[in-house]
Amino acid sequence: MGDFNDKTAAKCGEEKGMVFPMKEKIDRFMIGRYGNDQLNRLLIILALVCCILSFLGSTVLHTGSQSVGITIGILALAYAYFRMFSRNIYKRSAENAAYLRVTSQLRQAVIRWKYKVKQYQTYHIYRCSSCSQKIRIPRGKGKIEITCPKCGNKFIKRS
Repeated sequence: MGDFNDKTAAKCGEEKGMVFPMKEKIDRFMIGRYGNDQLNRLLIILALVCCILSFLGSTVLHTGSQSVGITIGILALAYAYFRMFSRNIYKRSAENAAYLRVTSQLRQAVIRWKYKVKQYQTYHIYRCSSCSQKIRIPRGKGKIEITCPKCGNKFIKRS
């Protein structure tokens, strides 16, 4: 009797059809369903933002009408849950692919912007006056002479 622990009880429960832990029930329920993706994340964030803005708008601006924001939020959340629990995986993945295709340029612009911000924290970016080549110089080196690797032009800048 001393060796009968929780794992043994769980195995016995599975074999006899007894109560499963909640995570296992959810996992079994989601088998064959689409699940979560990038479009669902956007819809859930949109629903949250709409609800928060409608509450803030009614309390801060004293507009009294918050039904439009709440309605948009509830519809976005309902559509996200519809997509999540859908069994038509082909259509849901096509919707997500279309969303990713439409937003690809925006996402790439954000990635480039993040990279530039990170670069500007540790480097100065200068342009050569003769050939317009970008030259990256580490910050904190004082006044230095920079030689353009493309045309060989030399100029003095502060890093």
